[in-house]
Amino acid sequence: MSRRGELRIYLGAAPGVGKTYAMLSEAHRRVERGTDLVIGLVEHHGRPRTVALLEGLEQVPRLRLAGGDGTAAVTEMDTEAVLRRRPAVALVDELAHTNAPGARHEKRWEDIEELLAAGIDVISTVNIQDLASLGDVVESITGVEQRETVPDEVVRSAEQIELVDITPEALRRRLAHGNIYAPDTIDAALSHYFRPGNLTALRELALLWTADRVDDYLRRYRTEHGIRSTWHARERIVVGLTGGPEGSTLLRRAARMAAKSSGAEILAVYISRSGRLSSASPRELADQRTLVEELGGTFHHVIGEDVPTALLDFARAANANQIVLGSSRRKPWQYVFGPGVGATVAREAGPDLDVHLVTHDEVAKGRGLPAAHGARLGRARVLTGWLLGLGGPVLLAALLDAPEPGAEFSSDVLLCLSFTVLAALTGGFLPGLVSAAVGSLLLNYYFANPVGQWTIAEGHSIVAIVVFFAIATSVATVVDRSARRTQQAARLRAESETLTLLAGSVLRGEDTLAALLERARETFGMDAAALLQRGGEDRRWSCVGSVAARDDVCPPQVPTDADVDVPVGDHTMLALTGRVLPAEDRRMLAAFAAQAAAILDRQRLKEEAVRAHKLAEGNRIRTALLAAVSHDLRTPLAAIKASVSSLRSDDVAWSPEDEADLLESIEEGADRLDQLVGNLLDMSRLQTGTVEPLIREIDLDEVVPGALGGIAEDSVVLDIPESLPFVAADPGLLERAVANVVENAVKYSPEDQRVLVRASTLGNRVELRVVDRGPGVPASHRGRIFEPFQRHGDTPRGNGVGLGLAVARGFTEAMHGTLDAEDTPGGGLTMVLTLPTARVAAAEPEGTTAHAPGARG
Repeated sequence: MSRRGELRIYLGAAPGVGKTYAMLSEAHRRVERGTDLVIGLVEHHGRPRTVALLEGLEQVPRLRLAGGDGTAAVTEMDTEAVLRRRPAVALVDELAHTNAPGARHEKRWEDIEELLAAGIDVISTVNIQDLASLGDVVESITGVEQRETVPDEVVRSAEQIELVDITPEALRRRLAHGNIYAPDTIDAALSHYFRPGNLTALRELALLWTADRVDDYLRRYRTEHGIRSTWHARERIVVGLTGGPEGSTLLRRAARMAAKSSGAEILAVYISRSGRLSSASPRELADQRTLVEELGGTFHHVIGEDVPTALLDFARAANANQIVLGSSRRKPWQYVFGPGVGATVAREAGPDLDVHLVTHDEVAKGRGLPAAHGARLGRARVLTGWLLGLGGPVLLAALLDAPEPGAEFSSDVLLCLSFTVLAALTGGFLPGLVSAAVGSLLLNYYFANPVGQWTIAEGHSIVAIVVFFAIATSVATVVDRSARRTQQAARLRAESETLTLLAGSVLRGEDTLAALLERARETFGMDAAALLQRGGEDRRWSCVGSVAARDDVCPPQVPTDADVDVPVGDHTMLALTGRVLPAEDRRMLAAFAAQAAAILDRQRLKEEAVRAHKLAEGNRIRTALLAAVSHDLRTPLAAIKASVSSLRSDDVAWSPEDEADLLESIEEGADRLDQLVGNLLDMSRLQTGTVEPLIREIDLDEVVPGALGGIAEDSVVLDIPESLPFVAADPGLLERAVANVVENAVKYSPEDQRVLVRASTLGNRVELRVVDRGPGVPASHRGRIFEPFQRHGDTPRGNGVGLGLAVARGFTEAMHGTLDAEDTPGGGLTMVLTLPTARVAAAEPEGTTAHAPGARG
């Protein structure tokens, strides 16, 4: 098998941090060392310092692809040419890029995968916002939807990931100096995407993601090399919880310790003994779980036969360097049963783990009887019972001399009975029963007359031995029955507490399927858990959610893959892998399965609620439409009818000037009706989802002036640079959107202030900003102005039905653009209409635009 190439990635928090520059600098270093290296594709964006680094490096000519529907030709990496050249290393910029139609692959990372499969090492670049899992997070930070993404597993599979870091202030200075974008886009970039808050949040996101990746590398290395000692690369504090009231004190103490070290992590762990369900106080454990999350830590439920060993194993697996435990709640006499968890952990932790024993109010107040632990007889206790049951009577026979005539036989019986009772109390039924049998034989042979024979001469000795055996058997039976009842009570208690925790998670809003599956997996100590559903005509099983303890564990995909499966109805099943559970655990597992099915039902109900909300919104729109038709459409009709009636009247002789005024009134009313009806029809199409834009490459300078045709020339200032790139849009929809936005701005702008319509580029997008000096809109009301039939302030009803901005935003989003409102510096409102450039739209996957006649406004 041929060697697979290695992938190296330069990761950045935002455009312009220097990823491509760093990649090219490394390329020069490798070439100087004699490495066979070529440039598959580098996007320099016209940045002089980046262009200068291209000199001296071999570049594979790009593949030129003809644009469709008359669009300009675009270039992509010629993957076939790179494979033919077969260098040792290839530079391929912008990992998340979407190739133009006609390219070898749809996404650039797929081209890179082919190069890696051919044994070629690849160096690439990517921004943190390009990771698929972070798209919604980045959008919430920047307000910009990320359309080009790369799967996380592609980036995580890289052998090396290097973060190219720069402070937000330095990046903004670099942008202001013109080192990133063209001068005409700098102001818009600084006030939009490159705001200090945006850059700080993106930088933190990149640092945290990289830190997690470093942790993955470290865990993998330690596992591969069998390293169990702790490496103090990062402060990790493990807090051992017992479910008692002292847990809150331990967590707050750990939080204060973590605050002294930047980036420290808190891991709270509760360990259930002997693979059984936990028996901790559900209220305390639920409160402590909530507190851990508030302190920024994580909660873990671990199954372990031996608590100290399980705690140390967990700490070493997490590469923790500190353990926080509470001082023992045992009473002094309880130490006869052992040194306790804290002392054992401190003794066995070794030099790589610091153990902190924290005092609290519950010290030495007693732990009570831990039902889950004391409910069953452990191996050591049973062994002790056997030693007492067998060794005690034998030792007694060896120590006591043979009885003299007339000696009290009953004394010997009582001494032997004491050992038998101790054996039954310690080891249970079987050691007590065997001890009774052995004791009876020894009493008969060594102490009953005649001594040394298996016969009994005296009747009272026979009665004594029979009573002895009966009492010993009764005690053993009572002890065994008590142990079983205690075990059953402990089991029921543990089950009720687990159900309480499960119900508490619902009350706290923890209704995600992944969280529930993870809790089920941790509770029963399994390797993986999945919820399977069966449906459709083929009745095949499909996995609707799964979790795994490790990356190398594959969750079950069908019931036959599972070690344990619990059906919920005819179509849903909870499946787990790891070990076969006893029957009593399967009953509790059914509760988790029922809760998982309930979560699916809630998700379906939420979806139905969304659909119901849409129907209610449609009813509201129809009601508002009737109100608008009854008033706003009637006003221009009344003006038209009055003007026409006046012209047709024979009682009045109208002068040419009067006739012209009446005709102008008719024309204005007709135009007004046409605009109102057009907006109503457009809103109806948007509500029903029938707007299908005919996207093509256009120049804003062709569309925007036409959109201002019905607006007074002296009320608008137009600034559309000729150097703007073409945009991908539907000319008709864009004209209607721009007309509505500008008309709204003119309506609210003072008479002595003209509206400014200015366009600029921002990265791969073009912004059209409509700036007015009107009263503006408070930030809390900006979302409402884009809703249908909403008008801001005290605008008279005759000025429209409140559909202009709603239609404009709907048309803009249909063309894959955005329309948002911002404050105008100095007062007023600025509408920002953003569209993708034609080059970016040409690289979109097929099927992103629909073509249908009648899409024009």
